[in-house]
Amino acid sequence: MAERVQGRGRDRSEPADGAALKSSSSPSNAKSTAVSPVDAEHRSAKTRGGARGGGKTSGAGIKASKTLKPAARAQPVFDKKTIALVYDFDGTLSPRPMQEYSFLPQLGIDPKEFWAECGRVAKAQAADPLITYMHLMYKKAKEKGLKIDRADLVAQGASVELYSGVLEWFDEMAAYIDLRAESHGVALRHYLVSSGLTEIVEGTPIYRHFHNVFASEYWFEPYETPFPKRVITDTGKTQYLFRINKGIEDLGESINAHMPEAARPIPFSNMIYFGDGDTDVPSMALMKKSGGHAIAVHAPDEPATKCVDLFAAGRVDFFAPADYRRGSALFKRTCLLLDRMLADIAVREEMWRLGE
Repeated sequence: MAERVQGRGRDRSEPADGAALKSSSSPSNAKSTAVSPVDAEHRSAKTRGGARGGGKTSGAGIKASKTLKPAARAQPVFDKKTIALVYDFDGTLSPRPMQEYSFLPQLGIDPKEFWAECGRVAKAQAADPLITYMHLMYKKAKEKGLKIDRADLVAQGASVELYSGVLEWFDEMAAYIDLRAESHGVALRHYLVSSGLTEIVEGTPIYRHFHNVFASEYWFEPYETPFPKRVITDTGKTQYLFRINKGIEDLGESINAHMPEAARPIPFSNMIYFGDGDTDVPSMALMKKSGGHAIAVHAPDEPATKCVDLFAAGRVDFFAPADYRRGSALFKRTCLLLDRMLADIAVREEMWRLGE
């Protein structure tokens, strides 16, 4: 879902071939002297050769109308100045799984019973739990006689609850970067990597803030029976972190080819991953191993047990309640990491200049 993702002329002076020829009139040569046709032709040839750059010119009287200027070369720039904040959705930006706000209630299904059934079916069939939940969603809808299409799912996004401060968070982060980066050209991007549904995310009020969204998605056309087109698993999330890192966000392009670190537009050290639990461990581990950062969040009214375990295991830099308002612990700790990242970017840019 997403992403949304941001003729040169060149002045040239006239050639010297059209240089004007002026007769010599210096004081030492004030008297006009007769020149034989042979001498005249010899001098003319020398003049033409000099104008073309193919020979020397001698004596006064040859003046170029304009001199050639070398073409201006584009100055190299340090281009590792984009910071990426990457979020999980369910439990991170929103208190509950997005399907629980509208989809399951309209079917009259208890969320706990639905997720328990997903677990049982996945285990019995040795199936992927995410593919199983996407299958059961439409199986249940069909049993209730409801036909739900893409537009219906997008509309359900409006009912998804968000944690306090999430609506303002994106603009607040942009303002903080603008202030601290001191107009040094640092850009900020927000990405979503979620096992939730792309269609529902598109209907939320924060969708417009994401540079790109990588989430599970249905294919609605074939046989009038939707089936999973893309499923984002726990370990599969790491693929999308590499896509952000390498700048290959088109899902039709492979990311398996080797790319030198110097060629990657967003280093892992310029990234922060936000997650809430076990499903985010592979992404957090990759971030920390690769020099990036991670923050774990928990519901403000629930114990921080899982986050404490993640912190103790070295999976995250910080943890905090999922309160995104200015002045909250999460806001302050995120800004601490941003300050560190901005300083690192400035140091790397200065070292790059010295090497040029």
